[in-house]
Amino acid sequence: MSVTKHFIEEAIKKTQIDEFLQKVLDRAGYGGVEITKTPLGTHIVIYAMRPGIVIGRGGETIRELAHTLEEKFDLPNPQISVSEIEIPELNAHIVASRIAAALKRGVHFRRAAYWALNQIMEAGALGAEIIISGKLRTERARYEKFRAGYLPKSGDPPMRYMHKAEIHVQLKPGIYGVKVRIMPPDAKFPDKLEIVEALPEEFIKEEAETEKEETIPIVKAEVPTEQETKKEEETRESKPEKPKAEGEPDKKTIEKANKEKEETD
Repeated sequence: MSVTKHFIEEAIKKTQIDEFLQKVLDRAGYGGVEITKTPLGTHIVIYAMRPGIVIGRGGETIRELAHTLEEKFDLPNPQISVSEIEIPELNAHIVASRIAAALKRGVHFRRAAYWALNQIMEAGALGAEIIISGKLRTERARYEKFRAGYLPKSGDPPMRYMHKAEIHVQLKPGIYGVKVRIMPPDAKFPDKLEIVEALPEEFIKEEAETEKEETIPIVKAEVPTEQETKKEEETRESKPEKPKAEGEPDKKTIEKANKEKEETD
């Protein structure tokens, strides 16, 4: 099997698991799944609004779910863990399912879309987009977009941070499609800079330590002032001459002896 076929099959399997869990865990407020392969098996994280429904009494439902995933999708030793969604308005799956439920009840699509968009932006999202497609008003199918905030669609930040979901609803006119894209508040963009007013304490400590290591002690030569030089001269003049030792010739006698030697030569 080639590498491209392997990744295509893995992506198809993940979408099938996502659709299956969405149908089974609709009452629990299903909000997405993460699948990672480990040496011991496959680790599955299910996000839900009500994790108690996913786990069940004594863990019965979660054990049955692991068994069905192992048999139906050939997942080796699935280990399922459930995490609760803290802010459901920032989860694309939950928002899309709420819009689909509103459309099933007969709410107008624009009213449902604007209601969901306002909830998303009030929850603190940077941007959001909702697309509803189908036979909205006439027999001819079309789509309408509802956008708010800052929502880039190309580059690394959308691939890394953007939450996407798509749900289909069967109504009398036909099938409606609901697409939701949400940019969470913790997304980081390369073109947005933060100006820091003060340096952090750790950085200041590191700079001080490097400066201490690099600095070499410099000894300054003290230049004597005019008063100090005068004092030194006065002390030299005032100092008494050392007493001559016995038998030592004077300077005059030494000079005379040198002159006599020169004359004789």
